[in-house]
This record gives sequence, structure tokens and C-alpha cells, in this order.
Amino acid sequence: MASRYGLEIRAATGADASGLSELLRAAGQRLDPDRLSQRIEAFRHGTGSALLALEWGPPSGLIVWHAYRSLDADLPTALITTLLVGPDERRRGIGRLLLKAASQAARASGCGTIQLLIGPEQPELTAFGAATGFSDIGSLWVRPLRKKT
Repeated sequence: MASRYGLEIRAATGADASGLSELLRAAGQRLDPDRLSQRIEAFRHGTGSALLALEWGPPSGLIVWHAYRSLDADLPTALITTLLVGPDERRRGIGRLLLKAASQAARASGCGTIQLLIGPEQPELTAFGAATGFSDIGSLWVRPLRKKT
């Protein structure tokens, strides 16, 4: 998709699951590489994408976005549900490049706005969102649809 100073931004594939599993583990999320591979491949059939940043070695960053429609907008909205940059890779512009690539992909898919999902315990992502032009519009509440077994 894009390349800058040896950094490549491209769509993630199931073959990237092992490296992405390492990146997610560094962020405190443990996902089985086989299950992660299946989830990444599912993006090929949905309304969004998973993009990764690569230099050499495992991925340096990941952004995942989805498009959805609502009654209050003519165009679909892109929602970033994951934005990760490896701890040793931060402060090098990788997050901004991932955001730019996701924004371009969302615009090409017909989206009119982009949102960034930020959890309550993510002060670094909150600061990144503010620095890149996102506005805080409130909170998101979640509940499961199925009982845990």
C-alpha cells in the first residue's frame, strides 16, 4: 500500500498472525496465532481492514477499522477499533502513518468520518487522538449478547 523510509504499510494476511500475536502480547493481549489468522482473513470479506506497518522482523504496528452506517449520517462512518504500535517503535510517526493509510482506505470505501475507539485505561492513545484531530464525543457502553459458559 505505502512505503516510507523502509517502512511498509499493507493489508494484514493470515500469514502475519504469528508476528501480530507478538505485537498484541506486548500490548497485554494474548491471542492464539491460529485464531488470530482466522480473524484477520475474515476482514477480506467485511467492511473494513487490518493494516500493518512493517520494517524488518515482526510488525511494528497495526490498525483495524470497520465501516458502519447510522441514521444521522449520509455516508458510512469508519471506526478504528485497534491501533497499536510496538513499545520500542513509538514516537517515530508509525501511528500517524497507519492512521493516514486507514483514513485513505476508509475514504476510498465511501466513508465520510472516522472515529477512534479509546478505552478508559489508554492515556497514550487519548493523547494521540487529541494530537491527530479527534474530538472526545462521549463514552461507549458495552454488554455481552451471550451468557458466558
